[in-house]
Amino acid sequence: MADAVTSQTIQDTDRKAIMRFTNVSDGSGEAAVKKVDVSALSANSSGQACTSVSIAKIWWMTVGMSVKLEFDASTNVLLTHIPSDATGDEYYDSFTGIPNNAGSGVTGDIDFTTVGHSSGDSYHIILEMVKNY
Repeated sequence: MADAVTSQTIQDTDRKAIMRFTNVSDGSGEAAVKKVDVSALSANSSGQACTSVSIAKIWWMTVGMSVKLEFDASTNVLLTHIPSDATGDEYYDSFTGIPNNAGSGVTGDIDFTTVGHSSGDSYHIILEMVKNY
């Protein structure tokens, strides 16, 4: 069996992508699962492909488990760790947002890893991202 997960692209423009993610766990959890695949985001009006994203805003709700958001690379780099049993939001749009600072093997993608998950735990996360070319 596997966790019941969804990913939804709410907006994908030249400058911005907004995506929503949910998980209702069966206890198996997620380990470095690709949630934001920059190669799947639309190209800009000049035809350039998106190569990475910077995080402008995060909204979340977790029940039971916490979630690590990681920049994908040979060794993933922690973006943020969303606590268990919490609702919240963080805003980084008053500056350029949190850029992807992953090193060797950087892909530009974002992975999620659940921590302390058990059956019935859940998360709901929305990311607003600035697209980089």
